[in-house]
Amino acid sequence: MSDQSVTLAAVTGAHGVAGEVRLKLFGEGVDALKPHKSFNAANSGRVLTLVTIRSDNKGGAIARFAEVKDRTSAEQLRGTALTVPREALPELEEGEFYHSDLLDLPVVTDSGEAIGRVCAVENFGATDIIEIEKPDGKKFMVPLTEQAVPEWDGKRLVVTAAFVDS
Repeated sequence: MSDQSVTLAAVTGAHGVAGEVRLKLFGEGVDALKPHKSFNAANSGRVLTLVTIRSDNKGGAIARFAEVKDRTSAEQLRGTALTVPREALPELEEGEFYHSDLLDLPVVTDSGEAIGRVCAVENFGATDIIEIEKPDGKKFMVPLTEQAVPEWDGKRLVVTAAFVDS
């Protein structure tokens, strides 16, 4: 995982006229971004140096980057994913994981039958949901509970056969 990047936020547009940007957050809120001094601007090869960041009180954030001096420059970043290297993230406690650790894992049933790969991890409020894509392109979702997903590691995710959409 040493070369893996994790997306923590995306620029949704400019905020004001002085070069601040609005961010959509993909983590545990604005505090999860504060420890990072710089971000890779995905797909552009640029590094953005964080100067200030604050909550927008709507679930997102407002940030200023040293390299962005005006509204035009801020608007040009719209849609840019802000990533950090996986190893820059805090160590996890027992039972915790980063959603990115599950993406693209092969999925097998509890009897060992290959059924596809993890293509997304969602959370609609109650629990995390794993979306699995089968080889034929069809997708189905499974709750990330002990009954549905009895085990997983960095090499595969095991789903109880009763939860597999056939």
